[in-house]
Amino acid sequence: MKNKDRNNYVIKVYKYIFGQVIYLAVSAAIAIFTLFILRTTISDFQHLPIIRQLVHLFLYMKNNYIGDFITYSTIVFILTSCIYLILTHNKVKNIALLMESVEIMASGDLDKRIDVNSDDDIGELSRNINHIIEQLENKTVEERKAQQTKTDLITNVSHDLRTPLTSIIGYLNLIEEDRYKDEVQLRYYTNIAYEKSKDLNILINDLFELTKLQNNTLPLNKIDINLVELVSQVISYLGYQLSEVNMEIRPQFSNDKLIVNADPDKLVRVLENLINNAIKYGSDGKYIDIITKKESNKAVVEIINYGEPIPQSDIPFIFDRFYRVEKSRNRNDGGSGLGLAISKNLIEAHNGNILVESNSSKTSFKIILPIE
Repeated sequence: MKNKDRNNYVIKVYKYIFGQVIYLAVSAAIAIFTLFILRTTISDFQHLPIIRQLVHLFLYMKNNYIGDFITYSTIVFILTSCIYLILTHNKVKNIALLMESVEIMASGDLDKRIDVNSDDDIGELSRNINHIIEQLENKTVEERKAQQTKTDLITNVSHDLRTPLTSIIGYLNLIEEDRYKDEVQLRYYTNIAYEKSKDLNILINDLFELTKLQNNTLPLNKIDINLVELVSQVISYLGYQLSEVNMEIRPQFSNDKLIVNADPDKLVRVLENLINNAIKYGSDGKYIDIITKKESNKAVVEIINYGEPIPQSDIPFIFDRFYRVEKSRNRNDGGSGLGLAISKNLIEAHNGNILVESNSSKTSFKIILPIE
């Protein structure tokens, strides 16, 4: 804690003590004034039972103890204490409520809140404690979510690693035990083990890359690039892959010069992920529209496919690690299940955003990047 902050709290404590002294002084003044009024007008009220009792008490103390000074001092002290307790009753009640609530919280009931509605130091302390409890609750919820995410990640990684690994071990075991008919079948088994090894390598590399992205340890080599030209290059070398599935990309480039400061290799990775995603899940539509435009000083690239839509219930989770839309869970697409998660993290590392919309007619992924 800085000395300046500590001094502020010391000042607050002194102000609190000074406030109590003021309470005592006011109580004493009221007590002395009350005693003076009673002394001068007591004869007018001696017919009241309580006044007669006070007079008898006063005379008894005066006659049996030291004298007027002690008598008056004792009565002033009693009256001052009573008046002080009356003046500070609400504060004392708030302190008692504060102590009770804190004790309940300490027993483990973090849903409890301190209900002190005052603008003094006790009210401020109560609000600060409530704020601390809310932060503690939020942190606890976040830790539980993080633990659940970690558990889900381990489960998914284990499943996705086991699938190709089981195939690799199975086919290599057939080869090891010479359980193949001829050289052709041997080559077939070897090729399957090799392809599964590549799938495994993709998954491991994607996991490392995503971990670096989420820990902000993946370096970005940013330069000023023409985003339209970059998109054109990606489209050009995906031509063969598109022809194999009888699909066609229809580019719609605006005349805006979209210059962004970005890592071209990372943006190519994002574009490849999204276009490959459109090819895998939009092949029913035959076309992929890629649109570039400028919106509010932002560069926008929109990739649209016309295949089966993404269910609305899946859209909030589409960028989660290993999340696959139910209709595609059993499809052998050779992906790691991390492509969209990596794409989102890469775009956010460039201070951009990536959005998805899907309905019965089309599915659209939109990349938004700041223009230099």
